[in-house]
Amino acid sequence: MRPMRRSFIATVAALALVLAAAGRAAAGFTVYVSSNGWHTDIAIARADIPAGRIPEKADFQEAVYLQFGWGDADFYTEPDPGIGTTLGTVLPGPAVVHLAGLTVRPSLTFRELEEVTLTLDADQFARLVDHLHASFDRSGDRVAGPGIYAFSRFFPATGEFHLFNTCNTWTARALAAAGLKVDPSGVQTARELMRQLPAAED
Repeated sequence: MRPMRRSFIATVAALALVLAAAGRAAAGFTVYVSSNGWHTDIAIARADIPAGRIPEKADFQEAVYLQFGWGDADFYTEPDPGIGTTLGTVLPGPAVVHLAGLTVRPSLTFRELEEVTLTLDADQFARLVDHLHASFDRSGDRVAGPGIYAFSRFFPATGEFHLFNTCNTWTARALAAAGLKVDPSGVQTARELMRQLPAAED
């Protein structure tokens, strides 16, 4: 193959990649916010996570979506929490991130969920990913463990869980960090968060 022809093909290929990336950014990034009535999660496409962010994704090679939840380290990880563990969530304590690898969107994996689909632009999505990335405590003092499902794991998290800083507060803060019109102040319950979401894309 002549050098000029090789150069032309390489240029066309590079241009195609640039146009594809530009088209992807213009189309936006899909984010799923789901609620089971008391707890909320955020799910994004694994392939959309940029290099250098959320290294924990390596544990879920077959996943199409990664679902992120945050909660009290004792209550969230206990299959059958007793009254003492439940009451303990009122006071500040360590938190964990629950990361699940899904092959389909959350509402198709868990049929009972309420789900809202949001479309973020490139800047909003980058800010959301930054917030999710920063939610993991990678100091090494605590270790990850099995999750609620065979396709999930618990990871040490930053921040402290308590009555006024719940899983739903965390979800609201993540969306607000992305620049969406979500007010985390006063959000404790899933309902308080979900009722804000229809206007989140305005």
